Amino acid sequence: MDVVGQSNDPTEALAQIRGLRPDVLFLDIEMPGMSGFELLETLGEPQPLIVFTTAFDQYALDAFKVNSIDYLLKPIGPAQLERALNKLDRLLAAGDTRHDIGKLIEQVRSMMAQQRPDYLVRIASRTGERVEFIEVPQVTHFFAKDKLTFAVTPSKPHVVDFSINDLEQRLPPGEWIRIHRSTLLNVAAVKEVHSWFGGKLLIRLKDGRTELKVPRERAAEVRVKLGL
Repeated sequence: MDVVGQSNDPTEALAQIRGLRPDVLFLDIEMPGMSGFELLETLGEPQPLIVFTTAFDQYALDAFKVNSIDYLLKPIGPAQLERALNKLDRLLAAGDTRHDIGKLIEQVRSMMAQQRPDYLVRIASRTGERVEFIEVPQVTHFFAKDKLTFAVTPSKPHVVDFSINDLEQRLPPGEWIRIHRSTLLNVAAVKEVHSWFGGKLLIRLKDGRTELKVPRERAAEVRVKLGL
């Protein structure tokens, strides 16, 4: 297999795909400005064979394992990649006929919508008899300390009645990253990512004052989820 092109920008990728006419396209589902589904709809015909790459393991991704579509779950391991390449080999050797990509995309979208969990949209913070409700998108990160969990907003941290493990299951995985065993990060709050000594990462938030450290053992996964 020869890699003939790559891009982090969906619009640039469209031009490359049309010019290079690859046999296979490895395509992320969630991208800035244009989803993988939207890119394929814009691309039109002819369609290459598609391998979706995604971090959304809670969806019915077996729907991709049909006809000319496969998927790889991030972070992608060698065994996963080998499985996909072997399938592509078989499809290309058999002169596979591309199926109706538009129809299949709609089926997958429908399944994903039906199986999407009910994520938290706001969260309660109790102080004595007072309960304050916080909109989850306003939270830059959650962290655990001294057996308490805090939701940090630009104004202040708020104590909440969830563990970090519970929150990880109740927040959209494409929008939140577990960067430490005690810290969940809102991707939208990230301003900068810096390589740090010992294979670690340093993340600076848009509030201009918060810096969060990512340990070496989580750095590779965080890079993938941030699209680095």
